[in-house]
Amino acid sequence: MITFILSIVLLVVGYFTYGKFVERVFVADRKRQTPAFSMRDDIDYVPMNSTRNSLIQLLNIAGVGPIFGPILGALYGPVAFVWIVIGCIFAGAVHDYLTGMISIRNHGAHLPQLAGKFLGKTMKHVVNGFAILLLLLVGTVFVTSPAALLANMTSLSLTLIILAIFAYYLIATLLPIDKVIGRIYPYFGALLLFSAAGIGIGLIVTGAPIPELSFQNMHPDNAPIFPLLFLTISCGALSGFHATQTPIISRTTENETNGRKIFYGMMIAEGVIAMIWAAAAMSLFYGDQSLSDVLAAGGPAAVVSEVSTTMLGAVGGTLAVLGVIVLPITSGDTAFRSARMIIADYLKVGQKPIVKRILIALPLFVASYALTHMDFTLLWRYFSWANQTTAVIALWTGTMYLVLSRKPYLITSIPAVFMTMATFTYLAYAPIGFNLPLQTSYIVAALGTLICIALFMKRVRRLSRTTFSVDEPVPSALDQDATLATSSR
Repeated sequence: MITFILSIVLLVVGYFTYGKFVERVFVADRKRQTPAFSMRDDIDYVPMNSTRNSLIQLLNIAGVGPIFGPILGALYGPVAFVWIVIGCIFAGAVHDYLTGMISIRNHGAHLPQLAGKFLGKTMKHVVNGFAILLLLLVGTVFVTSPAALLANMTSLSLTLIILAIFAYYLIATLLPIDKVIGRIYPYFGALLLFSAAGIGIGLIVTGAPIPELSFQNMHPDNAPIFPLLFLTISCGALSGFHATQTPIISRTTENETNGRKIFYGMMIAEGVIAMIWAAAAMSLFYGDQSLSDVLAAGGPAAVVSEVSTTMLGAVGGTLAVLGVIVLPITSGDTAFRSARMIIADYLKVGQKPIVKRILIALPLFVASYALTHMDFTLLWRYFSWANQTTAVIALWTGTMYLVLSRKPYLITSIPAVFMTMATFTYLAYAPIGFNLPLQTSYIVAALGTLICIALFMKRVRRLSRTTFSVDEPVPSALDQDATLATSSR
């Protein structure tokens, strides 16, 4: 278990070292007023303390991704540990921190607005449609996956459970963030932490046979590590879905200095969860049923049930599975909430009156419910690519911010270039893409990456010749009154 334990230690150390370095690069300002106060509307802009915000952020970003993704990635062997540790510390946590902090400096703006400001107006429209589609897909899958697990545990019908989850989502999407999400998440968080901690301790106590570090590709189908591993394990290492969630909390953050704990720290916590489930899945390499057999029989959910009952027994295993059920539900509700906020910002529709929130939210739920009756197998394959492409856009946005601020930008540009290459390779190589030979895909991806770098440099030169403010000014009292008056109309 040396590799497993050392990996978790490195994640924790990364928060106190590299996380502090990233915070210093950004230069968090303790005295600058945050949007939670300057734009307070008691709906989406509501000051909440750092502990509440941290817990909400963790539950927002940690859907089934940091569990199902690492379980599937475990097929590649211990090399998955390397990606989780390096990806989380140097890419995912940096991605989340800068997205959240740049949003705070820009009135709580969501990714489409930030991409439009830093990468061009065309990107605003592209990312807006991309983000809404991604959130709709995520929200729908985060209805069906927990509903299926609950249906297996109870005698309730799947349709009834789906409708009940949708009812909760609607309430959580429409009401002020501190009324539902802010109050029940601490209880959900306790269940989540019990689930992860229980499995992690169980692995150590039972002496589970977890393979030590090796760069050997153990995948039974010999699927290439690059690019597939880097898209299979997204949540827990690097996920564009997080870029759609962090602005929710950027609107409730009381002080910029809370950002490292909320954004960087909760990504590290998700990395620990991913490590635990990847290790648990790898321990099945040595059982009577191999990991690939269990996955073939029942998918990642079957691995969750197998590991939970083996490590914690019937009662503890049930509680652990409930913790896994909580994850998608607590990401699904904020997925729909984020979609509502993005559409409202794009259309410039004030969200103070509940009628306007309903008019935007209801079509989303109608479309999502219709999707629950479709075969999601093919659509979900595109999610991995869409998710990491969103991460690429967020990383390039953060790089532009740092370049124009004259701050060290390698902390975002290196992961941005790497993931641009990975996503282009996946699109060219995967059967759902162009299904090209792997070597040809590398060449196509390299050309695509070079084009992206050239376009980025062109944008840098253009903005450098203008008066461009990377941070929006804090609204004055008069501006705040005008904003509230507009949102109430």
